[in-house]
Amino acid sequence: MENVLTVILAGGKGSRLEPLTRDRAKPAVPFGGVYRIIDFALSNCLNSGFRQIQLLTQYKAQSLDRHINVGWQRYFCRELGECIDVVPPQQRIDEQWYQGTADAVYQNIYAIEKHRPKYVVILAGDHIYKMNYASMLDFHIENGADLTIGALKTTIKEARSFGVMQIDREQKILGFDEKPENPKTIPGDDQHCLASMGIYVFNAAFLFEQLCKDATNRTSAHDFGRNIIPSIIDTHRIYAFPFRDENRKRDAYWRDVGTLDAYYEANMDLVSVDPQLNIYDEAWPLRTYQPNVPPPKFVFGGESDPSRRGYALDSVVCGGSIISGGEVERSIIGPRVRVNSFSSVHDSILFEGVSVGRHSQIRRAIIDKGVSIPSDTQIGFDLELDRSRGFTVTQSGLVVIAKEDLIEPQLNSGKPQVA
Repeated sequence: MENVLTVILAGGKGSRLEPLTRDRAKPAVPFGGVYRIIDFALSNCLNSGFRQIQLLTQYKAQSLDRHINVGWQRYFCRELGECIDVVPPQQRIDEQWYQGTADAVYQNIYAIEKHRPKYVVILAGDHIYKMNYASMLDFHIENGADLTIGALKTTIKEARSFGVMQIDREQKILGFDEKPENPKTIPGDDQHCLASMGIYVFNAAFLFEQLCKDATNRTSAHDFGRNIIPSIIDTHRIYAFPFRDENRKRDAYWRDVGTLDAYYEANMDLVSVDPQLNIYDEAWPLRTYQPNVPPPKFVFGGESDPSRRGYALDSVVCGGSIISGGEVERSIIGPRVRVNSFSSVHDSILFEGVSVGRHSQIRRAIIDKGVSIPSDTQIGFDLELDRSRGFTVTQSGLVVIAKEDLIEPQLNSGKPQVA
């Protein structure tokens, strides 16, 4: 794929994921214990044979930049023309931050042109899915398309958050509406719509022409979905490529984990007996940075004290973690976590370096990196108390504690009892 350059848009604020995005970009948010959200798009690229990548960053990019440097550079050989370059805003063309998805690409048009690509693949860096982009490129070439858009079948309710396409029998796009209030359904299926996945394959020369034309339009929001795509449908060959899932399950898997509750549900699916997302698939491996840590450890079998047992059920437990006389059920335990004696963690996600003190109880919570939970502390049982302590509580009752937050001990609480 020497004539293909992949551009990944990884500069969004991710404000709906706060406080998880308080100190990091959305694509850098941990997922599934050891991964970051960006790892899915990058793994798709490697598995598809796409080895020239530019990652466009913007907000709070330090964590993401560090993850790419320590975890991903080793997969690319510059002597063979391969690269993964993290490209921060350079204001080479404009003195403003990126104004939209098209503007982000336009402001880096010189860096893209240096690769002399024939095709440019543009991806979002904040979705969870498995996809072979090479198949989409083949479809694009076979149809002589100027632009091909990845297409996903969604419900009418979900479609209101996407660009919605209308196509003919040959998959040629006839209409495109960005986030319509009343989306048009698929002919013959009045319950579903065809939504844009934000995945684009452009002929490079055509992309450059459209970006330059859009940049001079002062009324444009400089966005692919809102401006560029609707302006070219009637005059150029624009096709929809139906999503082909490499997850090898009955239902296609694609998740936008843009809210705390959506993020939590996608993670919690991984602890089920047969999760929808198969992260153990050797045919489509997911890569990431793996720190040099010892294996997880479970101690105290309860022979002398039956209440002091270290175990985990229906859970994902990462390397370096110690379940020391505490119980873990239906949870994701990140690297280097310690769950101390007589404590319990249920239906929760603990990021790297979290420590749970003795006799503490955690239920339906996301606890970010480096948080130390004092002994005899309850989280997720009294939501008003959790709010008063400065924790984020979602509408569904999920409690989220920000990175390295200091938690005061609960005075005079005694040993907590499960409600």
